[in-house]
Amino acid sequence: MTIKQKNELIEQITAMLEELIDVEPTSPTLAPEPSVDKPLEMLTVKECAALVDGLSEHTVRQLCAQDKIAHVRAGAGRNGKILVSKVSLLKYLGIAG
Repeated sequence: MTIKQKNELIEQITAMLEELIDVEPTSPTLAPEPSVDKPLEMLTVKECAALVDGLSEHTVRQLCAQDKIAHVRAGAGRNGKILVSKVSLLKYLGIAG
């Protein structure tokens, strides 16, 4: 392949890319912004169990392991502390929060 052929190929590819770029982009659907009025409240497993009568720490851990409630693990590995979204827990249990 000669340099002239390479340059022609590059020009063709550039023209195709420019056509793709000129296409009107569709606006992505954005998730609603979280409410600024109420900060996100995160609870430890013990706090979750104390918040709801009859709810054990084991049950809270199982709900997290099954991804049934929103949670994050603060720390590395199994020793990391589990923090649970209070709103998510109450919503899952059907309790008005």
